[in-house]
Amino acid sequence: MNNPCPGPLTRRNFLKIGALTLGGVGLGGLLPLKLRAQTPTPEPDTSVILIWLPGGPPHMEMYDMKPDAPAEYRGDYRPMRTVVPGVDICEHMPMHARVADRFNIIRSIAHNFADHGGGHKRFLTGRDPSSPVGFVNDHPMVGSMVSRMRQNRHAGVPNYVLGADPGRDHIDVYSFGAAYLGPSTYPFTVAGDPSSPQFSVQNLAPLAGTADRLPERTRLLNRLDTMSPAVDATGRVGAMDTFRGRAFELISNDTVRRAFDVRQEPQRLRERYGMHAWGQRALLARRLVEHGASFVTMVMENPYQSGVPFLADGTYNWDSHAVNCHIFNDTRARLPYYDRAVTALIEDIYARGLDRRVLLIVTGEFGRTPRISYANDRPGRDHWPQAMSVLVSGGGMRTGQIVGSTNSRGEHPHSRPLTPNDLWATMFRHLGIDHVNTSFLDNTGRPMPILPYGEPIAELI
Repeated sequence: MNNPCPGPLTRRNFLKIGALTLGGVGLGGLLPLKLRAQTPTPEPDTSVILIWLPGGPPHMEMYDMKPDAPAEYRGDYRPMRTVVPGVDICEHMPMHARVADRFNIIRSIAHNFADHGGGHKRFLTGRDPSSPVGFVNDHPMVGSMVSRMRQNRHAGVPNYVLGADPGRDHIDVYSFGAAYLGPSTYPFTVAGDPSSPQFSVQNLAPLAGTADRLPERTRLLNRLDTMSPAVDATGRVGAMDTFRGRAFELISNDTVRRAFDVRQEPQRLRERYGMHAWGQRALLARRLVEHGASFVTMVMENPYQSGVPFLADGTYNWDSHAVNCHIFNDTRARLPYYDRAVTALIEDIYARGLDRRVLLIVTGEFGRTPRISYANDRPGRDHWPQAMSVLVSGGGMRTGQIVGSTNSRGEHPHSRPLTPNDLWATMFRHLGIDHVNTSFLDNTGRPMPILPYGEPIAELI
């Protein structure tokens, strides 16, 4: 009997930094850790948007097509020419074809963890996990690393934001955990469909009936600030006060609420992104980095929402096993929403002059098996970390490039083999974070380098 692959699933509902309330901000354990680093350099005004595609997007149905491979490899789709000579992509992404001069495709990133949990952990932390399954991190996700390194940055909006579907917004659904960096580096979480007229961001306003108590609570916090250092020898009270202060800043700042309100955008632009959860999340990401957020992760997982009926042989994430879905019917349904959202974000970043400041990364945890498999008379592809495609744009990079290649059947890197660490080294360079000479202390007090290895990708810098 063929059992469906469930894809990324939550294992534990951790405290989220987004779960702030006026009555009592949950701050247990939110304490800064020490860093070992060289003399700091001025922090650049740069940001990152990570579009996360959980389940494993099919590289041979999107960015690395093999029209000359045997039929059991190449699939149903044909390649489409783009505005960049020699760069072809899937025929079902025509908007990508028109802006191919503004992004790069990396075709040669690979790793060795084929389970969803292991793949998430390996890709997102830059380290081999202790277990090849499960989604609880041994090491912090890169977003938490950025959050810790930029903990003193106060742009008026949360420094690290996550957008996902309701019920899929917990830290351990996608291995977004902070491990030894602690909950203080969790993202501010936005759950829901921003295309819905009823959409609102929780925890950006005082609880009903408590707004008039804000000044009183602020005065109390100010009095705590004058506490004798001897009373707070560990620094714990001071640290808690810092995070409470940031919580009050969020709930008392109209600028923050406006930054999260995609309805502030012209309707025509909203429609260019697509009146769909994916499109409006992409638009929200642009608004947040424009307002100064350092790291924004938006999950594009289930296309069957925002009024889109669930396809009978589709699946909610990118996990296109034959037991889960008909890979070609499912991708035909989801690629138009993906195509519109990602290309609108690329165009908008460039149109607003953000292309040097904002680095866009679009990826999942791995690719799909080059050879098509069948179950219940349906075609599909299984997990395949040995080959995948990653889109990058902005960041002041040279664009319109293909970096690396896979062999003739899309099985493994043929030229310019890279790892996720090289991608993250490129990202840290963009953010001005010295990933070579900076370490965090783990739970045993050992210094852990941000990345154990990895070099910025020369073609992109």
